[in-house]
Amino acid sequence: MTYLANSDRYESMTYNRCGNSGLMLPAISLGLWHNFGGVDSFENGRAMLRRAFDLGITHFDLANNYGPPPGSAEEMFGQLLKTDFAPYRDELVISSKAGYRMWDGPYGEWGSKKYLISSLDQSLKRMGLDYVDIFYSHRPDPHTPLEETMGALDQIVRQGKALYVGISSYSAEQTEEAVKILNRLGTPLLIHQPSYSMLNRWIEDGLQDVLQENKVGSIAFCPLEQGLLTNKYVGGVPQESRAAKATGALSQERVTEELVGKIKKLHKLAENRGQNLAQMALAWVLREGRVTSALIGASKVSQIEENVAALNHLQFEKEELSKIESILSE
Repeated sequence: MTYLANSDRYESMTYNRCGNSGLMLPAISLGLWHNFGGVDSFENGRAMLRRAFDLGITHFDLANNYGPPPGSAEEMFGQLLKTDFAPYRDELVISSKAGYRMWDGPYGEWGSKKYLISSLDQSLKRMGLDYVDIFYSHRPDPHTPLEETMGALDQIVRQGKALYVGISSYSAEQTEEAVKILNRLGTPLLIHQPSYSMLNRWIEDGLQDVLQENKVGSIAFCPLEQGLLTNKYVGGVPQESRAAKATGALSQERVTEELVGKIKKLHKLAENRGQNLAQMALAWVLREGRVTSALIGASKVSQIEENVAALNHLQFEKEELSKIESILSE
């Protein structure tokens, strides 16, 4: 059946300006890290992408190695760009990244110009695109000069292969230096993609200040901490969860009795707010306006619908924030 997007898709989604740019990102973006690869159901992935766009999610986040197998998420997305989303390409923000191991040999990972430009060329071919909207250096490279990595990002924009550039998982100090280099080159840093959640708050120790001072946007990945900050782990490790999945990235050993105790208390607080735990966790990440977008993952359509509904209640009372801090510090 031919896909026709919901005509009301922009009515309820919140869009935030990304740093000091003209680009607006949806407050909730969809990542294709898991559940869109060659080992997964194509039709389930198609249903999730369609529903996400129908709800106003315009930003789809990929990387060269997403799958499994590596590259298959981009291939799947490329197929849907041809069949479902071709009329809507200019309404979409499509991002990809390179930094982790993608192919054998010394040029198949990290941050050299050789790797970044070759990888993006491959990503564009897999997706059937002339350009991506955002291209990221997926992780800092301790062995390649930052000037080379940032120079590659600048070259990619000048070649017309990306409209904007970003970095992911760079420290506050590395980010500050990256901003300076890119400003000198004339290709400003648009966005930083760090991990961030109630259980992982490292960006509050300097990185958020650097981003705000330099007017760089941010998009938080793993805001639900691989599903830990959802109702599914209140009773332990369910069979269909990422912790139980052989190809998942969440270790079952991480789901400790102490952590489950915190999750139960957060779950109760969310209920008192009229939300489920995932919705409260997303609202918490977006609470101060310092995060441009929360990057969710999903394994079924209902999860996307529930997560987008978090935008209906983003405000917190001081007492609620204090209670969350108390639970997390136990």
